[in-house]
Amino acid sequence: MSVIEVYDTTLRDGTQAEDIAFTLEDKMRIAYRLDELGFHYIEGGYPGSNPKDALFFEEVKKEPLKNARPCAFGMTRRVGGQVEGDAIINSLLGAETEVVTVVGKSWDLHVRDALRTELDENLRAISESLKFLRKHDRFVIYDAEHLFDGYRANPEYTLSTLKAAVDAGAQRLVLCDTNGGCLPSFVAKVVAEVVAAVDVPVGIHTHNDSELAVANTLAAVEAGATHVQGTINGYGERCGNANLISIIPNLMLKMGHEAIPHKNLKKLRELSRFVNELANMSDSKRQAFVGESAFAHKGGMHVSAVVRNPETYEHIDPELVGNHRRVLVSDLSGRSNVLYKAQELGIDIDSKDPLVLEILQNLKNLEHEGFQYEGAEASFELLIKRAQGVLPQFFEVMSFRVIDEKRVVTGVPSSEATIVVKVDGQTEHTAAHGNGPVNAIDHALRKALEKFYSELSEVQLLDYKVRVLPMGSGTASMVRVLIESGDGENKWGTVGVSYNIVEASWQALTDSVNYKLLKSRGPALG
Repeated sequence: MSVIEVYDTTLRDGTQAEDIAFTLEDKMRIAYRLDELGFHYIEGGYPGSNPKDALFFEEVKKEPLKNARPCAFGMTRRVGGQVEGDAIINSLLGAETEVVTVVGKSWDLHVRDALRTELDENLRAISESLKFLRKHDRFVIYDAEHLFDGYRANPEYTLSTLKAAVDAGAQRLVLCDTNGGCLPSFVAKVVAEVVAAVDVPVGIHTHNDSELAVANTLAAVEAGATHVQGTINGYGERCGNANLISIIPNLMLKMGHEAIPHKNLKKLRELSRFVNELANMSDSKRQAFVGESAFAHKGGMHVSAVVRNPETYEHIDPELVGNHRRVLVSDLSGRSNVLYKAQELGIDIDSKDPLVLEILQNLKNLEHEGFQYEGAEASFELLIKRAQGVLPQFFEVMSFRVIDEKRVVTGVPSSEATIVVKVDGQTEHTAAHGNGPVNAIDHALRKALEKFYSELSEVQLLDYKVRVLPMGSGTASMVRVLIESGDGENKWGTVGVSYNIVEASWQALTDSVNYKLLKSRGPALG
């Protein structure tokens, strides 16, 4: 059994996918979740390309990762230039990460047609860039772009680029199927030859243009690669990157390698859905290992066999990856998920307590209505507390009203919210303005409550997302609102669902306030 390094590039390569965009807050939340699961490397972005990626590295220095090593990504120096004054190389140093990942050309076609330079100049660019970064005490991972296409066209030159990288001090050599067109047999052949030719650990980075990114990654590991790169849910340019959500359980459960701590395999499904939620993407029901349909059985022979022995139609125990079995004619599972999440939140519920089934049924009803609790853990905790009867009523909402007004067609609309709340029998009636209806409601609610709960002045609305649900038609559809809040020390997510976007936002906002008060004034968990 060997340890396979897991290198995540969701925050950089993943964001090159069509329809994928993360805010800085999204990137930070994802990075800390990956760190919590035990990933080895997290590529935070390309600090030389945009301010958001540069800010990521500033933020991660303030609250360092506990397990993973953050990586700044860049490329070799400009052809014909000097490494000392190269803007991209300097941006890598400016990120102040221990680890830097540098991509360079290994296909002679790219050297001639993309860089428009001589083959020897490309070798010098690789060598000088890596030597310079090593001189500045950086741990250097070298990504050999288009390695497999280059090897097919001109193996001698491609191997010379790898030798230049190794001689310059590269500590990891990552072979990239950048166009995603290779077959597993060819990938395995090339990886084995490279592993035999170099004395540094070899990695693999594949794209999914032929629907083979995961297969090619596993073939590379079988051929000797000990470092794998990919993204959560396979996000990436064109058809995507290798999907780490599939690669990790295959490495650990099928191939006997170590990747992340074994106990954290159970968090893979939650991770997949968490990242989808922040990306504002729908979960794929049929995604391997973690999809809602991955262990679903419908009717006839399959159901009768699975009830007797799950191994008859399941390749692994679904709970190993945080999923659950579903028998569609009569759902026999789900209790364990509630118990697992409650335990994770520190809430003690007896597995035999009828309350578990009550919570489960409530959860199913809410999910049918469009609620989803990945990325909204605070709302889920409140759901359990309400069912237990231990959630204090910190305030009672008597009524609220929101007015949007635009007096001049070319002017900026204004929003005003009026709210009436009752706290310990005392009624508070207040109003506030905002730059939109949700902002106005947020201001009005906290203005009314801060008189009683001063700690609410610490709370800030950090992020706000709306997703139209496939229920209804057009503007008559239901919407789900996901809100992230924070108080300077902690961050939490809440959710609301309604045909009315203001009502959905209100649900998420009041959950956010209740969660803050629960943590500051509520009873001990459990």
